[in-house]
Amino acid sequence: MFCKRFFIPPKKESFFLFGPRGTGKTTWLKQRYPDALWVNLLSPHEERLFSMRPELLQEQIDARPGTTVVVIDEVQKVPKILDVVHGLIEEHRGIQFILTGSSSRKLRRGGVNLLAGRALWKHFHPFIGFELQQKFDLNRALKTGLIPLIWTSDSPEEKLQTYVDLYLQEEVKAEALVRQLGDFARFLEAIAYSHGSILNLTNVSRECAVSRKTVDLHLQILEDLLLGYTIPIFEKRAKREVTSHPKFYFFDPGVFRSLKKQSFLDVSTEAEGAALEGLIGEHLRCWIDNQLEKHELYFWRTKAGLEVDFIVFGPRTLYAIEVKNNTHISPGDLRGLKEFKKDYPESMTLFLYRGKEKLQREGVLCLPAHDFCVHMNPFKPLHVCSGN
Repeated sequence: MFCKRFFIPPKKESFFLFGPRGTGKTTWLKQRYPDALWVNLLSPHEERLFSMRPELLQEQIDARPGTTVVVIDEVQKVPKILDVVHGLIEEHRGIQFILTGSSSRKLRRGGVNLLAGRALWKHFHPFIGFELQQKFDLNRALKTGLIPLIWTSDSPEEKLQTYVDLYLQEEVKAEALVRQLGDFARFLEAIAYSHGSILNLTNVSRECAVSRKTVDLHLQILEDLLLGYTIPIFEKRAKREVTSHPKFYFFDPGVFRSLKKQSFLDVSTEAEGAALEGLIGEHLRCWIDNQLEKHELYFWRTKAGLEVDFIVFGPRTLYAIEVKNNTHISPGDLRGLKEFKKDYPESMTLFLYRGKEKLQREGVLCLPAHDFCVHMNPFKPLHVCSGN
């Protein structure tokens, strides 16, 4: 299934392109730059060659006069190749380097050449509803996620489990990121219960029976592999006492549902509600990454228990967004948004739910979550995406 991806690359500047495995970076790049010189570091043969002789890159470019675009796929596999890239950029040959990666761990280590600002940092996300349009199925998205590799599979549930195992084996084990793979597997299962919740690493440590220090390391690995992320509390001009711990999300609801083992005693709507919240969070991250002005994603929670799931804060925008897996709107659902509006009257409040009606209730715009996902154009202001 072909789907146009709504990602606009820099025209001439070199850039890093980071995104989890399976999000379609390679497919998109091959379609966009069919004549590029391609270095595939996922190939064991090419990884071995360039690890031994990074300068081979310059030799290949010299042998192809007129090369204008060079793609280095999974650049974190051979960080030393960035020294060669840096030198070639300094020579002003007019070559655009595109450096993809599904892990930033090796690149974050001391001594790795990150090109000193000579390459932009861009992110590639799973599908969003706006890309899929009429093909977007919210129920399916909440069950198996929106990773293109999974979405286009004939057996998405089986493919999803294989995908999760791939990260454990290829990324974690192969790079020797942890000493005990079993500990990391238990950590993944334990932290799945924190998806969409305030993160308490002491509790996670207790649940997976590993030390708090190890849990801190495992969380960092999860973020480096782009599988999960945290969002901080919004406390700018705070008028009330707020909590201090961040919230945690897996980047894709399918990955979350695969890792969170469903038991007989679990209420299925709880996992679905957390999956919906994470789905909206990923859509907002995609929108933020495509804005020309810098925006940031937060949440709001007071010590008294008032909460708003997402706060989008930018130079000229302040959005407060609450997400509920309900088909109807009860007065209590809007309480957090209304209280936030009292503290931040300049904010726009938005309530997303599983109903089918667009409503204005008690000063809050209420939208079906499905419609929000389908109409959220990542290149337009968020209030336009909301149909306001």
